[in-house]
Amino acid sequence: MTEIHIDPTLGPVLARTGDERAVLDAFLDFHRAAVLRKARGLTDAEASRRLVPSATTLAGLLRHLTLVERNWFPFLLDPTPGDVFPTTEEDAAASFTVPPGETLDALADAYERACVRSRELAARFPLDRVVAHPQLGEVSLRWIMVHMIEETARHAGHADILRELTDGSTGAI
Repeated sequence: MTEIHIDPTLGPVLARTGDERAVLDAFLDFHRAAVLRKARGLTDAEASRRLVPSATTLAGLLRHLTLVERNWFPFLLDPTPGDVFPTTEEDAAASFTVPPGETLDALADAYERACVRSRELAARFPLDRVVAHPQLGEVSLRWIMVHMIEETARHAGHADILRELTDGSTGAI
């Protein structure tokens, strides 16, 4: 059987005439996949290596984005007792810190699971769904989706630079 390979960058192109939900989902999933592609194939040491003046690493980006997914989808759309939405600069900085012994594979798996959970939750609600937010008052799912596209794309750009500095790899794939 011939295996068909579809360019992973085509999601947004294929959704170009889709409805609002299809377009938002396609762009968010494109950027999520870009971050994972930038981390794949590296060793734990390479992914944890500091290459810029800040403490930003590819491993740290995966950890941060995993927590961001949890903060914006489960914590807001399906909160459970004890969930605490991080609200301080210290919380944000700590989200990039990778615990000792954490592997790149484990970080990537956790991020993929968080993305699956986010997709499942978002699919349950209309884009007009409004939820309480501890700092902003209220936000719609539409706003959350656009914010997550922005947040994930920003960090995908960081991942591009870090991967290029690691081994010279460039490009969306």
